[in-house]
Amino acid sequence: MLSGRRLDLLDPTPVDIEIEDIAHGLAFVARWNGQTAGDFAYSVAEHSLLVEQIFTRRDPGADARWKLAALLHDAPEYVLGDMISPVKAAIGADYGELDARLDAAVHLRFGLPAVLPVAVKRAIKRADTLSARLEAERIAGFSAMEADRIFGRPDAELIRGLEIRLRPPSEVRAEFTARHRELLSQLSG
Repeated sequence: MLSGRRLDLLDPTPVDIEIEDIAHGLAFVARWNGQTAGDFAYSVAEHSLLVEQIFTRRDPGADARWKLAALLHDAPEYVLGDMISPVKAAIGADYGELDARLDAAVHLRFGLPAVLPVAVKRAIKRADTLSARLEAERIAGFSAMEADRIFGRPDAELIRGLEIRLRPPSEVRAEFTARHRELLSQLSG
């Protein structure tokens, strides 16, 4: 990693994980395999910021640790990359196990339970799906009808004012680390 840490993908430990490595990697990993409109790829870091924003809009009183979990929901992709669901399914259980081990190490590193409570995981998944729905229509070339069919129709009030932003990786990385710091301070404050 750029931080100098060495990460064993088969046996990751929390001490080998740094938020700067996660933010940097995710800022350079393109969602939709880079097949999006705009001058910059839509990064997993940008997507993660949006997922946390949606999660927080749905439950403004949510504990800061669950907001942090929403921000970090795709953290393993900083080293594994962002694979579309059909590819993950084709690879099979081995990918899922690798992802779960890395996810647990990330969670433990930042004071979260290795495995999230089912209700929290479901709420984050709902925010993730809504983010994908917005991305599909706004930058990935889906019609509104097609996006609704695949992802469901979004609640107009919930998505009001939400933006899909395409920015240079350095800007996204900085915002991701700043939001991470803010959420950590809420945990300790």
